Amino acid sequence: MNREQLRRTAFFFDFDGTLSAIGPDPEKVGPVPDAPEALRELAAHCGYCAVVSARPVAFLARQVGASSEAGASGEGPELHGLYGLEFSPDGGATVHTLPEAAPYREVMGVAVEEAKRALPGALIEDKGLSCAVHYRNSPDLAEAAEEWVEQYAREHGLKVQRGRMVVELKPPVQRDKGAVVRDALTRLPELAGAWFFGDDLGDRPGFEALSERAERAPQFTAVRVAVANTEGDPLGDLADLMLEGPQEVPGLVRRLLRAS
Repeated sequence: MNREQLRRTAFFFDFDGTLSAIGPDPEKVGPVPDAPEALRELAAHCGYCAVVSARPVAFLARQVGASSEAGASGEGPELHGLYGLEFSPDGGATVHTLPEAAPYREVMGVAVEEAKRALPGALIEDKGLSCAVHYRNSPDLAEAAEEWVEQYAREHGLKVQRGRMVVELKPPVQRDKGAVVRDALTRLPELAGAWFFGDDLGDRPGFEALSERAERAPQFTAVRVAVANTEGDPLGDLADLMLEGPQEVPGLVRRLLRAS
């Protein structure tokens, strides 16, 4: 990829399992070495760069955004949190919430408290606009967690999002990582290609959005990068490239920058 191609290419990155290793406590994980710095350099030279995650923007800002220690200078990537329900164009300095999702903060606060009472052995993550029930540390709770979240979603008109060892309650808003990708590519019609780095079920819509674009425009270069994880491979059937783990992501980004 030469410099001109890089300027016309977008890059999208998941966070958990892609820029960071998976850990037992989601609040204690951090990016792998060099990931924030590599993304900031990439953002300065490519057509568009974004982190698109299930995490809230505030968390992403601390890890890879303008408020992170590693990202003290420059704007860095755009941050899209909660599958695109909120976003920040300036690394976390300002955060915007999708208007149709904003009224659900109180609903989700109640859901968090109900989940804690119903599933005391699970780790309940309050994301503000969603409630994640993690059972990685208590795999025997998988069935109970799935059933409780499904029932609660039906009773309160909410959506269910699944991932590795986690099931999540979300507002009934049509928004996922694929929508984030489609919106970015629509805003930037001059782009000639895009890469998406992901590792879990929530990243499939992002991969699919790139596939759709490449089918409509054969000259568009779509590269879907799946990051391997010992807990399963939900993206291998769609991937153009496989990496062995998050630690390989910064190195690939550096190689692309050197080649340009």
